[in-house]
Amino acid sequence: MHTTPRQIYYYDTDAEGVVYYGNYLKFFEEARTKFIEDMGFNLKELSDRGYIFAIKKQEVDYRAPIYYGEIIEIKTKVEEITPYRIRFYYEILNSKGQKTTIARTDMVCINRNFHLNEIPQNMIKAIKESMEKL
Repeated sequence: MHTTPRQIYYYDTDAEGVVYYGNYLKFFEEARTKFIEDMGFNLKELSDRGYIFAIKKQEVDYRAPIYYGEIIEIKTKVEEITPYRIRFYYEILNSKGQKTTIARTDMVCINRNFHLNEIPQNMIKAIKESMEKL
């Protein structure tokens, strides 16, 4: 799995110093973007070429809190890819190595008119190759 470390800042938390639940979506976005970039793709360049990625579905299972000051690891992999959709899977581990969160994101490729668009073949190929390595 691809690993993205992230420090938890005060602005990530609520008044009790616990990460606010809505901020997890930002964490997944950061990890997913880093995963794609580390495969050699740039989402801005893809968008400029008419390949826009939008979130279709998000599932999150919160298992334990994450606190201000911790450094977490967001582990990311692709569970499934079709010509139009990528399903990402994430695990977040806290500073003690405890799995705090499990999540899945279904991301679809669309064009500027918001119609489904096939994911570029070279991207599908690279992602499938990464899936085989797991």
